[in-house]
Amino acid sequence: MKPFHYALLSILMCGVMTTSYAQESTEIIFHKSHEPKKQSAPFSDVVQAGNMYFLAGQIGMDHTTRTLVEGGIQAETDQAIKNIMDVLAQHGMTLGNVVKCTVILADIEDFAAFNEVYTQYFTKKPARTTFAAKGLAANSSIEIDVIAVK
Repeated sequence: MKPFHYALLSILMCGVMTTSYAQESTEIIFHKSHEPKKQSAPFSDVVQAGNMYFLAGQIGMDHTTRTLVEGGIQAETDQAIKNIMDVLAQHGMTLGNVVKCTVILADIEDFAAFNEVYTQYFTKKPARTTFAAKGLAANSSIEIDVIAVK
């Protein structure tokens, strides 16, 4: 092997070792909900991996009454985003930290009405996936989950 090949091999090995170390040293934290009534839920509100925060989906539920808000898709979208804002605030973040949203609509015909509310909040335009599915939790019209970076 020529000296150039040894140098290239050394650089590649250092990169592999550094990447492996970074992956092994990333602590994963399963955060309990800030809401007492949700602390016994079978999932975490937030899972933190390094500086990335994976939030559980939020529906348009008023957490003080534990009921869906009235007013249809726009009211539920507004409440779901406010719920996301509350969870982010517990970890010192805002919607500006969100890099990815997944939106599930109960009816794809609600897309335009949902988007009117969504665009008022997510002004930085994070990446987004939107689709429709039948039978969302609590008979809601929408569920949104996000990934944020701090």
